[in-house]
Amino acid sequence: MIYYTQLIFIKPGQEQAFHAFEDKVLPLLENHNGKLLYRVRPEKSAFIEYSDDLPYEIHLVSFKDKADFETYKTDPKRLSFMEMKNNSVERIILIEGMKL
Repeated sequence: MIYYTQLIFIKPGQEQAFHAFEDKVLPLLENHNGKLLYRVRPEKSAFIEYSDDLPYEIHLVSFKDKADFETYKTDPKRLSFMEMKNNSVERIILIEGMKL
């Protein structure tokens, strides 16, 4: 099992566009042995310390293996929604990990 954490920073005022993108692509995870474990929209008060902009959302997803993640990333249906992502997302920090 492999895990990916995403810190997602969206463009100001693009919350609804981002939600629309997520509504389209998150259901595709299961087609690639992926599972959304957590989707968190933390309030500023939840951060004890920080030295960068705060993310709008934090996702933790799992896949059976890295190959499944790669097929999810390149899924033609997912790719058809990339304009929605590009219009709403400023940047994403992606962290790959494993269970210890």
